[in-house]
Amino acid sequence: MSAVVPVHPENPASSRLLELTLSACEYARSAAGKAADAMASGNLDLLASIDQDERELDRIDQEMDEAAVFAITESTVREARELLACMKFVIDLERIGDLLSSFAGRAAAVFPWIAQEDREDFVRIATVLEQMIADARTAFLERDINRALSVLKADSVIDRLRNLIFIRHVEGSDGSATNQGSIQVLFMAQALERAGDHAKNLGEEVCHYVSGRTVRHLSRSHDKPYEQLFIDWIREKQKLKL
Repeated sequence: MSAVVPVHPENPASSRLLELTLSACEYARSAAGKAADAMASGNLDLLASIDQDERELDRIDQEMDEAAVFAITESTVREARELLACMKFVIDLERIGDLLSSFAGRAAAVFPWIAQEDREDFVRIATVLEQMIADARTAFLERDINRALSVLKADSVIDRLRNLIFIRHVEGSDGSATNQGSIQVLFMAQALERAGDHAKNLGEEVCHYVSGRTVRHLSRSHDKPYEQLFIDWIREKQKLKL
């Protein structure tokens, strides 16, 4: 990433936590990319290396917990809001790391028995996940709501691909997963889908941080998807400024 990390010279702890957050995005993105590459190439060493990214995410999460209290007490209101967003980011990124580590462990155990069709769908899902994390990082750094909304929309692609995998393995001729390989594939698909949910949380957090409005609250008493309601709300807000 080429963007410059903002610095708060009056509060070095705040700058450090922002740096940690952006690094956590990179480790989570790296893990997703390795999952995609491993499923495409069959290189199981890539799957094993995901654990290193996951350990780095755990380390960042621990450092964030230890430093956040001191950073917030020395922060302005604006900085405190940014730090709160950083903390939420790292929580979701750490969970993404756990889920990708789980996916990698199962994939390594049953890789020879994973059908080519499933491997291709896993590549697609992990690639979308990698892009979601990268876009969430950029959106947070650049305060870009439009990019954050693209993260929300991408989650539906992961859900669709996960559903295709489930249909193949669960809704077959006998209506059940019939072998250990299928069971592991279902767990793998579920892990990636849940990782996508956490990546979507990153996009929601950017929307909340930049606009001050929680995306999910807009969906109450409406039939539209809440990302569309958020877009409508942003447009109305912009009209009022004209």
